[in-house]
Amino acid sequence: MIKKPSLFFKMRCQQVFLVCCIAVFSLLLIPGCGMDKKIDSYMNRETNGTEQTLVEDIPEQERTEADWIVYGARQEVERGVDYDMSYYDIEYPGGDPPEDRGACTDVVIRALRYAGIDLQKRLHEDMSENFNLYPDNWGLAEPDPNIDHRRVPNQMVYFERYAKAIPPGETEDQEAYSAGDIIVWNLPAGGKHVGIVSDITSEDGTPLIIHNISGAAEENVLGRWEIIGHYRYPLLSYNLKN
Repeated sequence: MIKKPSLFFKMRCQQVFLVCCIAVFSLLLIPGCGMDKKIDSYMNRETNGTEQTLVEDIPEQERTEADWIVYGARQEVERGVDYDMSYYDIEYPGGDPPEDRGACTDVVIRALRYAGIDLQKRLHEDMSENFNLYPDNWGLAEPDPNIDHRRVPNQMVYFERYAKAIPPGETEDQEAYSAGDIIVWNLPAGGKHVGIVSDITSEDGTPLIIHNISGAAEENVLGRWEIIGHYRYPLLSYNLKN
């Protein structure tokens, strides 16, 4: 004789079913590793009814230095680089921390290398000749090519000297930002942060930023923090072969 399920058994089955439904729904809401970065990067190709052309769509031989900078920065997102501001002994020139990790400054350094620019070498040479112009924040007696170029204040000094510096007060208009521009912010908790202006804009026209503050990402954070630096580099007259 088959017994009918008890009321307790029915209620227990309903509870298990409800828990399973909640779990599945939660998984749908939580993006997978790196998925949020992909959404920010590639779901915005149509903005205000116009198609956005990514640097990846431009033939390599036709890309400008700015195109290559954006392309190089985006590789940080593609590789899923973790945030790591540790000191590393690296080669000189062309030195780099492990490719799967880096700080915000490493996004800039690696992006510029795609445009044929070794910021480690250029900043070290300038710092060696003009050591007194750079911040004395770390008690160094001489330049250190392992870390100097990986510090935001040092990058700011270098770009103030060799890039087109755009006063932050003049950047309220979104059109003042060009893909490949370098932006520096003051963070509320202290410290400085740097990122690259993307070639993709959000629905309201705000350019996305490629940066690394807790893992490399391409997202709408331009106005999230106080902008204290805006640079366009290299200058058109700058000799990329140097």
